[in-house]
Parts: sequence; C-alpha cells; structure tokens
Amino acid sequence: MADINTLAGLRVVIVGLGQEGTALATYLVRHGFRVTVTDAQPAEKLGSVPATLAAAGVSLVLGEHPLSLLDEADLLLVSPGVPLEIPFLEAARARKIPLSTESRLFCYLCPAQIIGITGSSGKTTTTTLVGKIMEASGRKTWVGGNIGRPLIEVVGQISPADVVVMELSSFQLEYFHARLNQGVKTEHPGLAALLANWSPPISAILNITPNHLDRHPSMKHYVRAKRAVIDYQGSEGVIIMGLDNDMTRTIGHQYRNKVRWFSLEAQMPNGASLARNDLILLDQNSMPHFVATRQEIKLRGPHNLSNILAACLLTREAGASIEAMRSVITTFSGVTHRLEFVRERQGVNYFNDSVSTTPGRLIAALHSYNEPIVLLAGGRDKNLPWEDAARLILHKVRVVILFGEATELIAKALDKVRHEIPQSQTSVQRAANLEEAVNLAAQLAQPGNVVLLSPGCASYDAFRNYAERGERFKELVQKL
Repeated sequence: MADINTLAGLRVVIVGLGQEGTALATYLVRHGFRVTVTDAQPAEKLGSVPATLAAAGVSLVLGEHPLSLLDEADLLLVSPGVPLEIPFLEAARARKIPLSTESRLFCYLCPAQIIGITGSSGKTTTTTLVGKIMEASGRKTWVGGNIGRPLIEVVGQISPADVVVMELSSFQLEYFHARLNQGVKTEHPGLAALLANWSPPISAILNITPNHLDRHPSMKHYVRAKRAVIDYQGSEGVIIMGLDNDMTRTIGHQYRNKVRWFSLEAQMPNGASLARNDLILLDQNSMPHFVATRQEIKLRGPHNLSNILAACLLTREAGASIEAMRSVITTFSGVTHRLEFVRERQGVNYFNDSVSTTPGRLIAALHSYNEPIVLLAGGRDKNLPWEDAARLILHKVRVVILFGEATELIAKALDKVRHEIPQSQTSVQRAANLEEAVNLAAQLAQPGNVVLLSPGCASYDAFRNYAERGERFKELVQKL
C-alpha cells in the first residue's frame, strides 16, 4: 500500500477517455494533480463527460493525440483499450516517458488483500463467484478491474480488513511488467515503485488459449502479458492454475509448491476436483472435503464447473469457509451474456452467450448443451484459428447461421474440415445482420431445440461491445 501523495507533483496525461480514463481524471484532479486527458474521438462523440471534467479542472485535448503533450508529461496513464502501437505511445516510449494504467495504480494504492484473476475465458464468472463467496464469509468485498466500475473510484473507502477481487485482462496486465518501461530512469521513489514488477498475493490463471491476436503481436506476447499476474509474487504468494489446460499446466509446473491445481480429471494435494459427481477440495494430505454435488450446480457446462473449482480454491486461500462456498455455488445462476437464458418460445429455448468473442469460448458453449442447436455465430474475427470450432459445429450443431464480417471466414473453415466429418448434417445459413439471424433462427428452430447466440467473434463490426450485442439479441428474441 502507498499513499497518492507519494506521486505528488507529477504531470499526468491520461490517454483514452473511457470509463477508466474518466475515473482516473476525476480522482487525480481531486488530489491536486495537474491532469490532461487526450482522446482520439472528438468532443461531440463523448457526451457530457468532457464538460464535466473541464469544470473540475481537467485539461482536454480531443480528436487527436498531439505529440506536443509529451513535452510536459511525467507519466502517461493509458486506458487498456488503447493499443501500445499507436504513434503517440510509441513516441512516448521512445522518449522514455513512463506508462501505467488505472488497475496498476489502484493496486499500488490499495490497502487491502487483492485476489487477481485472469484467463482466456471464465474470468468474469470466476471473479463474480469469488466476490460473492467472500461476502458470504462476512468480509467486506470490492469487485472490479476488467468488470464493473473502475476501482480507483473507491480506493479511499477500502480498509486493510477488506478484500478486493480483480478480473485482469492481458491489456491491463501488460502494465504490471516493469519491462514495459525498460530504459525509463526516474529518481522519483513513488513513480519507481509504481513502475516496478508486481503480482497479486493470491492469483489465478484459469486457462490460456489463443485470444486477442489482433492486438498482441503473437501468442508469445499474449502469454507473457498474462503471466504478470503470477510472475512477481512474494514468497508467501499462492497461485491457482487449471491443470486441464496445456498452457497453464506447463506454466504452473514452474512454480511447484506455490500452485493449487483445479481439475475436472485429476485430484491433486491442496487442489479442487470433481470426484464422480461431487465437487471436492483436497487438503495437503489429499483428503477430500465435500463442497457440493454436480446436480446442485445451476450453471451449465463443464467450463463452469472448472470456474467454480477455481473460485473455491481462491476463496479457501483467502479464508472462506466451505459453507460460504456451498451457499453461493448452489444458488448462483450466472452472469449476464454468459449462457444467459432469455426465453422459451414454441418449445425452443433461447440463450445469450454474447461474451463468446473467441472460437474457444464458442467451443465451451457448445459443450454445454445436449439438445439440438441452432447457432448464431459471426462478427469481427480476432485473427484466431477456427478449425477446432468448425469441427465441433459440424458434430453438434443442427443449423449454423453466420452474420457479420467473419461470415465467409467461418464458412471457409467449415468447408475445410467438413470432409473429416462426412456424417455431418449441419446446415450453413447466412444473414445480413443479427436481426435477420434471429428471425431466421426462429423460422428454422424446432421444438426441443436451443437457439444459441455464441458468436466466437468480437462485436465491433456492428456494436460497441459484446454487452450491447447481447442486449440487442435479447430485445430481438423478446419481440418474436
């Protein structure tokens, strides 16, 4: 924990006026910092926020990122949505101006125990479960990071006895690596501490599969970003890892006794597992402790069982009781846009899995259903491999309706592997947009079918984010 006054006097430029940028600007100007915000969007596209910040004393440079801003910048705080490769940030790094972000600043200032959670999928569900279990155990709990409101807004309200649960994306974790600021020299002790390597004392990498390769130069860079959540723990730190994922298993074996494994297939000392139909925690002697039966879990899919096991391990390390775990995991029905039940119509159940922005997430969704599936897939591809998802579609899906920019890319992937599955009867349909896809699904679905929106792609070709896409899907389904 540090005090914000350890950074006093720094001239700060905030890059990106999203939710995090707005919260940062408000927080810093309230504490007497000289703050400038720059955003590539013009003022007219940013609503009322610019006027509010200007009234609070924040300088605004909108519609561009002029390099002249770097002349009087001691620190850039960058919104995770802003790529490091934009010319403004490349120029800042060339000048050895340090970069950080809201989530790293929050961790620097936070007085409470922090639980950090990352992974290619399952982050939000696991983070939400951990927060609810800690609350059920009687701890005042703050949940945020890559979900909810920026935690910098509430850092002054957090006490040392509280617990903070953070979902952390690869974009945020890039700023937890000191090497991001390699070559930066500073005599300012507070700034040096902010830029240092750091990992939460209790942390998890749930799984790693290809993702965000439209932003990260390679899979190696993506994995390296993720590893920031575990690589810099102290000797007392604890790491939760998925044993069933090839990448996390390989990484976890480098840490030996610090790792607590969760698995649907194996039982490890100090781990969490599925034993027949029981979810169990194992102690250091591999003695099992019953948590719940599989039938009591409301969440669909084996991937959610893995998320639950991870949440139980994380909360055990933070002091939660099995009773608190059980009370939450047997009543929790899921997070919005994640296999979310929308409605039943004419014997057909409609589910919203708009959070599925990768083929891997699509695969997990398909494994969650035994019913015949009418699948809605498409959007903007993230430069990810589609062959495995295509094979599973041809095995499990009755009708796939493709929409958005990736329509032909996915169609080609299906054509490429179809010869491997000659028995497949999967019908491939195309729609101009999500509305047409929903109407076509309603026409083609039969009683007993599931209509599943699990796009496997980003939403940016037609929507601001996956949440807007999911809300639109639900609206269209309710209007049928």
